[in-house]
Amino acid sequence: MEMLRRNKIPIEGANAVVLGRSDIVGKPMALLLLHANATVTIGHSKTRDLPEVIRRADILVAAIGRAGYVQPDWIKPGAAVIDVGNQQSDRWHRSCPAPPQFPERLEKSAPRAMSSVGDVHPDAIQVAGALSPVPGGVGP
Repeated sequence: MEMLRRNKIPIEGANAVVLGRSDIVGKPMALLLLHANATVTIGHSKTRDLPEVIRRADILVAAIGRAGYVQPDWIKPGAAVIDVGNQQSDRWHRSCPAPPQFPERLEKSAPRAMSSVGDVHPDAIQVAGALSPVPGGVGP
């Protein structure tokens, strides 16, 4: 909420979609947006036609825990996007390929190596009016 306020994103009357229904982020964020007079929809993995639900959002809070899940064409042009992001092992992160010269070292360190990755595809910056960075946006 503070990120939205500091960046002067209008909340009152906005259509907000919170993607994710966790007790830690999704549900509290939905309540905070409701208290700020936004119209809130909570989307999750079982929501029918999720891309269409997201396309109606003036504000999107992505906290589903799936790297790169929200595609740029799902986002309404000019929408404010808060990407909560998640922690993911580098072993599964496509942008961190295994160095071919040290495969045994990578295998030893991969289970412990974690990186912050966003739930929103990085190309969404071409469509969104505002996009929080991952890492460096939400969280410590």
